[in-house]
Amino acid sequence: MRREGSRRRSRHPSPLCIGSTSGGPDDSRRPRTYRPLARPHDRALVPRLARVRREPRGGIVRENPVALIEAGLVHSCSPSARAEGVARGIRLREAQLRCPALVVLPYDAALDARAFEPVVRAIEAAVPGVQLVRPGTLAMRARGPVRYYGGEEAAARALLATAAEAGVEAAQVGIADGPFAAEQAARGTRSGEAVGIVPAETSAAFLAPLPVRLVADARTATLLNRLGVRTLGEFAALPEADVRRRFGAAGAFAHDLAAGREATRVVPRTPPPEFAVEQEFEPPLDRVDQLAFAFRVRADEFVDRLRASRLVCTALRIDLDDERGGHSSRAWLHPRWFTAADVVDRLRWQLQGAASAEAGLASPVVRVRVVPERVDSTGDHEDGLWGGGPDERIHHGLTRVQSLLGHDAVVTAAIGGGRMLADRQVLVPWGDRAPTASTAPWPGSLPTLAPASVFRERPAVRLLDAAGESVAIDARGSVSAPPATFAFAGGAPGPVTAWAGPWPIVERWWDAEHARRVHRFQIVDGEGCAWLLVLGEGGWQAEARYD
Repeated sequence: MRREGSRRRSRHPSPLCIGSTSGGPDDSRRPRTYRPLARPHDRALVPRLARVRREPRGGIVRENPVALIEAGLVHSCSPSARAEGVARGIRLREAQLRCPALVVLPYDAALDARAFEPVVRAIEAAVPGVQLVRPGTLAMRARGPVRYYGGEEAAARALLATAAEAGVEAAQVGIADGPFAAEQAARGTRSGEAVGIVPAETSAAFLAPLPVRLVADARTATLLNRLGVRTLGEFAALPEADVRRRFGAAGAFAHDLAAGREATRVVPRTPPPEFAVEQEFEPPLDRVDQLAFAFRVRADEFVDRLRASRLVCTALRIDLDDERGGHSSRAWLHPRWFTAADVVDRLRWQLQGAASAEAGLASPVVRVRVVPERVDSTGDHEDGLWGGGPDERIHHGLTRVQSLLGHDAVVTAAIGGGRMLADRQVLVPWGDRAPTASTAPWPGSLPTLAPASVFRERPAVRLLDAAGESVAIDARGSVSAPPATFAFAGGAPGPVTAWAGPWPIVERWWDAEHARRVHRFQIVDGEGCAWLLVLGEGGWQAEARYD
């Protein structure tokens, strides 16, 4: 490994490890080597996934073969899935081929980090100086824990006990001369063993039989395999100068890892401040107004914690646990930032739903937790020199009305996807994020230059030919006769000066119950007003008017 004199910094992500210095009586004359204790949680997503996603996913238990998918590849998988041949990095189809009963879930990095944070805090309470490499993988220097617990094995067992108390049962710990070797030691623990210790100064020999893909990217690993270099020992045997000349700095760094010359240093994190607030109720409360009133103090505390760090919350999550074991979680947004009153309003709306504030709940609530999901600096939300003006007054007015009438009482209009014009109008509650416009094509949708007036309830109209008969369209899309007169909503008929169409719209043809087939038609009446008509099972109707 690299000695203390090496100044080259590593860009390789370290696994969960604890580093320490070790040596004999003449340690002052020997170069100091790191003895990392690593990875107290192998495949961190697997035990967390069974615990966190059991309720939302409806009965997923730990024994099920589960895989998290990111960009079409397996990001992580459960032990039962690995037993069936599923491995990290393979394609989804190959994973399903190896394990037909595989439960596939999308990988959520934010959920992953949020679920692992309590484990990190529990480890930090027992062993300070923890580096969070990624959810499920930590790094820390072993010097302090080894001295405190009286040995590497005892320190590893203490970490395993701490992880078990935090809810992580299948954890592994690895000890080696560097973070990379420590992670491989943890991964290489045999069944029934949770601690892997690599003796000092033997990391290179320990890593030698491992595949070269552990230190190189897919392209470099493929090239090395074609050259006959398949293990880390074979890669480490290559001249360092030749590797640097052929593969560059990244190849030289991988060569150092393969040879056990790690320059990676453990950089302990600064524990983030705790902004979330939580309140438990004993006895449980079953009325919305009682819960909202009881949580006011916590809401003030939540805002004060953020203000002390010069932050404001623009998105939060409210978690509710009831007496029957039920769990409710919802994310809330705010057009500006949350005040204490806004937090209480969101809690009340989530509890209340469509009922009144005095209504009782189906099950009494035992715990309420508010977690900020997005915070911002207060400097980005300061008023201008002359105040916010009309925008600020509008915001306060709409927020006040929303507080009195409910979350869905004040809405803004947004454009969504759909074929019919009325379907594209989406009403979003004030403060919520508008849906992202889909770029996917909508066959049969109206092109640009949409009509100005769209009828949500389409009124019936009459479109007649020269003989006074209603214009019909057959199954092949042919018009029975050119339209001659048009009458809107029972009014007097007028002449049709121009027309175009029809354009068929077929939706859900495979679903007999919800299938819909209509024809669009455009006409211009005698007054020069253009209309967009549709012909369906209910006859001719006006969908919109071009004002």
